[in-house]
Amino acid sequence: MAHSSESKGFKSGAIDFVAGSLGGVAVVYVGQPLDTVKVKMQTFPHLYKGMYDCLKQTLKNDGIIRGLYAGTTPAIMANVAENSVLFAAYGYCQKFVCHVTGTESTDQLSMVGNATAGFLAAFFSSFPLCPTELIKCQLQAMREVNMQGSQTAITPLQLSQQIFKQYGIQGLFRGLVPTIMREMPGYFFFFGGYEGTRELLAKPGQSKDDIGFVKTMIAGAVGGCVLWTVIFPSDVIKSRVQISNKKLKFLTVGYEIVKKEGFLALYNGLKPTLIRTVPATAALFVVYEYSKKFMHQSFGD
Repeated sequence: MAHSSESKGFKSGAIDFVAGSLGGVAVVYVGQPLDTVKVKMQTFPHLYKGMYDCLKQTLKNDGIIRGLYAGTTPAIMANVAENSVLFAAYGYCQKFVCHVTGTESTDQLSMVGNATAGFLAAFFSSFPLCPTELIKCQLQAMREVNMQGSQTAITPLQLSQQIFKQYGIQGLFRGLVPTIMREMPGYFFFFGGYEGTRELLAKPGQSKDDIGFVKTMIAGAVGGCVLWTVIFPSDVIKSRVQISNKKLKFLTVGYEIVKKEGFLALYNGLKPTLIRTVPATAALFVVYEYSKKFMHQSFGD
């Protein structure tokens, strides 16, 4: 019996992993152009008047593929790495929270219980996310970093090799502390917001898994907006740390930004992020929930 529950646990972990990966791909194709605008506005706010100006200039200078979809390959890698590990870890962390709180099954976890599982899961997903996100941010802000005009196209792999050669493995993990400091509280609110909204939208006596397509999208969008509003300042700091090739301390960078540019600079790029988050997170959860359902039905529960 123990063996069958173990293999069932593994199968459900593997399904979460695959469903999370598929969700990660959906996020990138839906949200990448506005993610590029966000990174540019976070790191070089003085170059742009606002979101539309940044969008217009990027399109004019670099076009759609090299401009708005810059860093798509590492973004897909980052999102697949993060979401596959995040959702697989989330499933295990839900079971752990059940065990600690004495809750019978993961379906019965409270909003805070689910939020706590998300908080713990984000610790694990920060490790695969950090290097891929570092490459993505550097590719997205390539033109602004090389303002002297000598712009040569560089692939994600070449950039990774360059960083590795220059700084070793820790070069690829620059910004790990701000990534963890962004992810853990962020995913507490993300899963809390998502599960809480699903509960609110379920009719009396209806399971939150059966609320349907549109309500799942709404819950995902709420989770995403709550996540970004809470974590945005640490995301701005993380982008600056990862784009500069120096060893910078998280709090020092935050203090410098506030001192030189004012507190609101920590929210540079929030508008394109929230606009992007609604369809991107809605796509993430719909793809995640429905591919998970499909796999459970196909491979037996």
